Parts: sequence; C-alpha cells; structure tokens
Amino acid sequence: MPLLLNARAAKIVEAMTAAAEERRIAASEVDGGGLFVDCGVKARGGLLAGLDLARVCLGGLADVSLPMGEVDGRATPLVQVWTDHPVQACLASQYAGWALSEGKFFAMGSGPMRAARGKEEVFDAIGHREESETIVGVLETKKVPPAEVFAKVAKECGVEPFNVTLLAAPTASLAGGVQIVARSIETALHKLAELKFDLSRIVSAHGSAPLPPVAKDDMAAIGRTNDAILYGARVVLHVTGDDDSLAEIGPKVPSSASADFGEPFAAIFARYNHDFYAVDPHLFSPAEVTFHNLETGRSHAFGTPRPEIVARSFWE
Repeated sequence: MPLLLNARAAKIVEAMTAAAEERRIAASEVDGGGLFVDCGVKARGGLLAGLDLARVCLGGLADVSLPMGEVDGRATPLVQVWTDHPVQACLASQYAGWALSEGKFFAMGSGPMRAARGKEEVFDAIGHREESETIVGVLETKKVPPAEVFAKVAKECGVEPFNVTLLAAPTASLAGGVQIVARSIETALHKLAELKFDLSRIVSAHGSAPLPPVAKDDMAAIGRTNDAILYGARVVLHVTGDDDSLAEIGPKVPSSASADFGEPFAAIFARYNHDFYAVDPHLFSPAEVTFHNLETGRSHAFGTPRPEIVARSFWE
C-alpha cells in the first residue's frame, strides 16, 4: 500500500490548526475555497510551527527535531532530520520545485502537492506520483496567497479549491527558517539525482544543519539559510550496492565540489546580481556527505563543514 504524502500531511495540518494558539499560527478559509495556514506572514509563528511546517514539506515521512549544537564554539540549535523513505519524502515532496505565480504574487512551492501535480522532470526519474482528494502545499513567501493561487493549485492537481490547503512562512521568520534548514538531506539527494546516481540504492538518511538567527529581511535570510546548508550541513546516507561507485561519485556531492564554494552565500549571490540561475548549481548541497554501505559495512565520507564561514554569516 503506498504511503500517501498528501493524506499524511493533512493529518499534521489538522493537529497544527487544533493547537494554533500554541504554535502562534492562524488558519483561515479562503474566498472561493481553500484553507490558508499562516505560519509567519502575519502571524508570529514559532519553533513548533517550523517543525510542523518541515514535517508537512516532507509528507509526514520524516522526523524533525531541534537539538542544541554549536557553531564555531557558540551554542546553536540544529535542525535534525531523519527518514526511512528519503527519496519519497525529500524529492517527491520537500523539494521546492513548483514556481507558483499569479499576478504580482510569486512563491516557490514544496510539499506533497507536487506529487499530486507530478509534472516536474524529477518524477520521471523517481516516480512517486499520487492521486489525492486532499492537497497540501507549503509556500516560501512573505505575502498571503490570493484565491487565484488556490484555484491554480486545485486545477493542476485535479481537485476543487476547497480541497486545497496551503501553509506559508517567509524565509526571515522562525518557522520559515526551520523548514528551509530542514533540507539537508534533500539537497544531497537532489545533487545525486543531477549526477545520475541510482536513487533506489538509498535506504535511509539522517541530516543536520545549524539554525540561523532570524535575519532582518528575506534577502539576508536567504544568505544565512543557504550558508547553514552549504557550510554547516552534515548528511549520512545508508545505501546498498558496490563501494567503487560511491568512491567515484562521492567527491562530486558536497558543496566543496563547486568553484563557488568558500565565501558566504550573500557575497556569491551579489556577485551574480542576485540571479539564482547564474550560481553554479553544484554549490547547492551539504558541506559533508557520508555513505554507509549496508551490504559491505564500509563508510565513505566527503567534504567537511566550514564553521568559520557559518559564524561570519550568522553573527557578523
């Protein structure tokens, strides 16, 4: 029986809205149909909201927590994620692969609604498309999505607007920061997909990355959240198959494989006139990736965190 991502996410949303005051979120019905859950646009949101937002993004197939860690000697929360269904949770759901625009509104969409839409190229490689009467998605935005966005999502997913739930938080917010930094595993898998690695070999995964302080605006927050992954994220993948292929592909996986590696993302972004598509796509991956081979018992580690760069980004 398939693990239906939208249905699992809908259960998380139900629990969130039942405890809206505790999570400092606000749920409201949309004219024309749909439910909007504000996790940081006008509502304050919080760490609990961020954890739930990340779990929704992952289609309810991953555990997310906030243990205390450290960066360059300073106490810093870590966003820790682990899953026994990494490809389905991260690439079929969490990856922000749906650019949603309507009039002046734009947001990158993630979450299980992508699996119901199923139009991105990645689904041809991984499968995991699904049909669902309930559609749940997450938007990275500082604006309330208009009714037209709910109607567009409904049409693309083959449902009526009243069956659509969209959650949102800006990058520069507690909840938004948590859900974005929870993408340590997802960035590793996306890089491996780009490198044509056989994703069916990945059995389970664990990742962590430092949670940055909330920045003054979304542009600064984009820099900090990217640095948390590029220079602070550590991912362990439990895989099957031979060791030679892991030794060959491994050096290409961490962010250090990119020529752009080595300075805070804000500086890199400015150098490319704030054009994401001009930045080397091989940069977007964790600082460190370790493969544990379940069949041979061998481990292969590549890359290393750069806490001094993370510290510059977070506190200077």
